Amino acid sequence: MLDSALATGDFFGLEPGDSILHCLPTNYVAGKMVWVRSFILGLEMKFVEPTSNPLDKIEGNFDFCAMVPLQAKNSLEKLKKKRIKKLIIGGVTVHKALEQELVKLPMEIYETYGMTETITHIAAKRIGTEAFTVLPNVTVYTDERECLVIKAKKISKNPIVTNDIVKLISDTQFIWEGRFDNVINSGGIKLMPEQIEDKLSTLIPRRYFVYGQPDETLGEKVILYVEGEPMTINQSVFDVLNKYETPKEIVFIPKFKETATGKIMRKESI
Repeated sequence: MLDSALATGDFFGLEPGDSILHCLPTNYVAGKMVWVRSFILGLEMKFVEPTSNPLDKIEGNFDFCAMVPLQAKNSLEKLKKKRIKKLIIGGVTVHKALEQELVKLPMEIYETYGMTETITHIAAKRIGTEAFTVLPNVTVYTDERECLVIKAKKISKNPIVTNDIVKLISDTQFIWEGRFDNVINSGGIKLMPEQIEDKLSTLIPRRYFVYGQPDETLGEKVILYVEGEPMTINQSVFDVLNKYETPKEIVFIPKFKETATGKIMRKESI
């Protein structure tokens, strides 16, 4: 764990004395690891109460900060003023609509990849690029499902097998494509809900997700679930999708169920 924390400093170019804004809850792994890395690297840490808009609660500029996508989205105007030099974003995937806003900002921004099993993130990529690059002392490969397998001896003696389907570029780089447990098999065509969602991310102004449901003809059919009261969604929105990806039905749900860290619980929300 400590080696991984130190590697993060090397990876993002942090040096002792750099200032960091800590705005993640410390009762979860991500918030704990921000504190651990900061302590080990000798960073000047400033805490702010975890909220959806952390830069509203504090003055000053910082060298480094870690946020979840919702915090980054709500902080766009403040970030335009160069209040943070380097920002990492993790917890959930950064969708295309937010990414398009982030690439315009005058700062270094990275999306991170990690999970509870890896304690902290084990890879990162610059916003606007596709491929994640792993941290030092980490290598990756894929299993028979094309899911990512992580070798990080400083964290685990055994390889960590994930349910993340990836396109492997090398043993140190990969492109994330979606979750194996979310794959929809529609008429023999395997569809990645996350890829469909990404294509729609600039076109639907609410939270939504794509999920597969049983169908007598196709085996599974693509359903689009949208949060909130029913609204009109023009069929032209789906022009960015191919015929297999296009939802066969749109279902509105008043409020999605989510985890304590804000991740949408797809199956539980239906």
